[in-house]
Amino acid sequence: MAAVIPELGRAQRLVVKIGSALLVGADGLRGEWLRALCDDVAQARQRGTDIVLVSSGAIALGRQVLGLPAGPLRVEQSQAAAAVGQIRLARAYEEALVPHGVTTAQLLVTLDDTTDRRRYLNSRATMQTLLGLGVVPIVNENDTVATDEIRYGDNDRLAAQIAVTCGADQLLLLSDVDGLYTANPKTDPTARHLPVVDQITPEIEAMGGDPISGLSKGGMKTKLMAARTAVAGGCAMAIAEGSVLHPLRNVAEGARVTWFLPDSDPHAARKRWIAAMKPKGEIVVDAGAAVALSNGKSLLPAGVSAVSGRFGRGDPVSVLDSRGARLAAGLVRYSSTEARAIAGHRSDEIESILGYPGRAALIHRDDMVI
Repeated sequence: MAAVIPELGRAQRLVVKIGSALLVGADGLRGEWLRALCDDVAQARQRGTDIVLVSSGAIALGRQVLGLPAGPLRVEQSQAAAAVGQIRLARAYEEALVPHGVTTAQLLVTLDDTTDRRRYLNSRATMQTLLGLGVVPIVNENDTVATDEIRYGDNDRLAAQIAVTCGADQLLLLSDVDGLYTANPKTDPTARHLPVVDQITPEIEAMGGDPISGLSKGGMKTKLMAARTAVAGGCAMAIAEGSVLHPLRNVAEGARVTWFLPDSDPHAARKRWIAAMKPKGEIVVDAGAAVALSNGKSLLPAGVSAVSGRFGRGDPVSVLDSRGARLAAGLVRYSSTEARAIAGHRSDEIESILGYPGRAALIHRDDMVI
């Protein structure tokens, strides 16, 4: 069966990664290019597509403002440049999208924010809320505080993790190349462009080189690592040459790219991930809650009759009926101590019981497998 090639214009939720070299030139921010990109973003939103932008450029902008020399920077210099550049980067996107009536938000994350389940749930909930409100989040690694052990180190892999976190069905890496080749096309005239990759084999991985521009850190190897993360999460990923004006429109109209294809959709992939976790506790629910769960509802504290085990927020738990039959598995939004305290109570009583406002659901339906 022939592979079904994704269409950018049909994306329900699209994450776009923008490399530093596309956004920042020798004379500073490439304003015309950014405005054209934001025109594309606004048009995609009008079609009903949720958009998340993962944008490099903060350090590149900041180092120009601070007059830092070309070449590698010391860690403290990079962090200072990021602190100066982040505010300018966020303002640039805001000013380019405001004429379209689009609200932007800035999200600065580290590796810990997406690998730690508690932080992951916080990040996911924040992005889901922003997207539900029609906001375009602008995401970047928090270079002002991230140290080596909590860094992604490149925004290709960060973009892939953000795509999985927010349940995107498509990820577009805008770069200085128009896709994956069998060899480096700049040095090998026999190199062939690959329009579709339906499986990332060792042979495919061997095709990744390390061409690095003066402003960007990522090479083809990091893009292949990003592709592996994206497709495992049910998200199709494309590598496209992004320096042209209106890069999203260019891809939608048939520009040459490489698509990496997933074998499932984001929803199914997430459910498989949750189902594969070893539960750290059990939550027993009453008959009414069991019916609600079977109808696709979230689990509210009012329907809980018992809690066992020791678990923290974000840990996997099993959901049982009154006879002990397993109904579901999910990521819980409260610790075991908190869950016992609010079991059987209405959601509007949570604050008075715990002393602080909590989330209405004990396990949200998006974090549950029936």
